[in-house]
Amino acid sequence: MKIGLFIPCYVDQFYPKVAIATYELLQKLGCEVHFPMGQTCCGQPMANSGYAHLTKGCDANFVSNFSGFDYIVCPSGSCVLHVKDHLHDEKQEDKATEIRNKVYELTEFITDILKVDHIDGNFPFRVGIHQSCHGQRGLKLSQMSELNAPFFSKPEQLLHNIKGLDLVSLSRKDECCGFGGTFCVTEEAVSVKMGKDRIKDHENHQVDYITGGDMSCLMHLEGILKRQNSRVKTIHIAEILNSAQN
Repeated sequence: MKIGLFIPCYVDQFYPKVAIATYELLQKLGCEVHFPMGQTCCGQPMANSGYAHLTKGCDANFVSNFSGFDYIVCPSGSCVLHVKDHLHDEKQEDKATEIRNKVYELTEFITDILKVDHIDGNFPFRVGIHQSCHGQRGLKLSQMSELNAPFFSKPEQLLHNIKGLDLVSLSRKDECCGFGGTFCVTEEAVSVKMGKDRIKDHENHQVDYITGGDMSCLMHLEGILKRQNSRVKTIHIAEILNSAQN
């Protein structure tokens, strides 16, 4: 299974350990993983700001870098959803369509394509999981609490069998953290207040770590935690699952 590893630009620049953990984890799960060196931003920041018409260069570059793979896997639900919904290339629209149907968020790929329902390992900490909005409501990685329907969570499913990991049940498990891409720049006061509310829920449950599938949300929460001198840390789910495989 030939995998193209799609790493968001902010992960590449600020959290390379998440990219490395994703790469190593996929290899351990039996995938042939390739990292296209010419990849850049997928164009989501521009699209979120109302400038989707300026992303044509990003789109063409993405198609050029990720054509020919069996699947494209990314440790970020928001970037995956952007590609699924917005990737087009007027010169190679057939390839763009093929890529949109092959791109997966990491936990989605592990559970739905590799059919891995649990990962054995050890992570002896109390953990709260942040369900990012794009992953939950866009990619359907977990059930929304406002729906009268059976609960499921692909990220939680992968964490449940890890020894020592105490996964807490939050009071408001799928509330937005307030990051929202460019929203945190244009509406910083609202964004910070929402982030503080999410952190308070985790702190009330005495977690050691906040984990999730979107490092953008975790980056937002991490900034608030550091300013509050909190003992709580953030960690991407790929880092937990990869350490469990060591």
